[in-house]
Amino acid sequence: MSGYEVEIISPEKKEELFQELVVKVKFERKANIHGACVKLLTDNPDFKEEWEDNFKFMNEDIRPHTKIFAINDGGDLHVMYEPISNTCIIKNCDYYGWIKSIALAAVSDFFEDYHSVHRRYSVHGSVVDYMGHAIAIIGPPGTGKTTLTYGLLQNNDFNYISDDWFFARLFDNAVVIYSSEKNSYIRDDIAEVWKDFAAEVNKVKLDVKGRGIADVNTLFGGRSRESSTLKTVVLLERDSNKPPFMKIDADAAVDFMVEKDFCNPHQLIRNDRKFELRKNFFREIFSKLDVYILNTIETPEESLNRIKNLATR
Repeated sequence: MSGYEVEIISPEKKEELFQELVVKVKFERKANIHGACVKLLTDNPDFKEEWEDNFKFMNEDIRPHTKIFAINDGGDLHVMYEPISNTCIIKNCDYYGWIKSIALAAVSDFFEDYHSVHRRYSVHGSVVDYMGHAIAIIGPPGTGKTTLTYGLLQNNDFNYISDDWFFARLFDNAVVIYSSEKNSYIRDDIAEVWKDFAAEVNKVKLDVKGRGIADVNTLFGGRSRESSTLKTVVLLERDSNKPPFMKIDADAAVDFMVEKDFCNPHQLIRNDRKFELRKNFFREIFSKLDVYILNTIETPEESLNRIKNLATR
């Protein structure tokens, strides 16, 4: 679970809340998230600054596809979503990580219902580029996704695309993936695992959760990419009763994703229709690629070497 519950509200309830909350808004900023315009309305100056550092700028004259209200009224945390206008209302959240994840989830919901040959899908996972081909790392929280991603990026042959969320477009003969954010919302403990990043991570302004926005071009010496062609998917789990590494077929990979709730705690809408959309997307993507399960019961270095061996095959 994400740590918060989502209440689905009606357009009428949204309008009622809008009239109540709009007077509290001090900052409005629009972001370009993979071509979608997302508008943040907040009274929190830290959220405004982190948002600007995190996402690409969108011109003010572009109409929003989704809106994110993040307001403090002195009460408890409350997350609401009105799916017709793709509007999120978040009360009393002190953690920017949830603000940006809910924004990405709202964009994902919009893309899932955008019927076009150019339909995009979203994946809660990381992805790096190696020699023009991408490796995606997908797993439930706590299985080592971020640790392994940054471990790979110590090597100059790997390029950063995303460490948290990416978008995918399916073609007949390829899967093209795209970054979701301009910069990385990084954990400070990454520097403890991989010492190569310590100097840059120590410069990052951290929030209440020990995280902050790091400039990926500075962090990785210009080795960042906005898109790549996906070649390999590595699914992560942590189970001492299972082997450390194995290749699996598309059916087994889909079963894994279903069992793990698509490895995404930030799904705003959970119903049968959305379940089938997500299941069918992953079935199609896994049928085109090599998929492996990496059981992160070994040391980070041992797990890392298994992924490096896939990249260099």
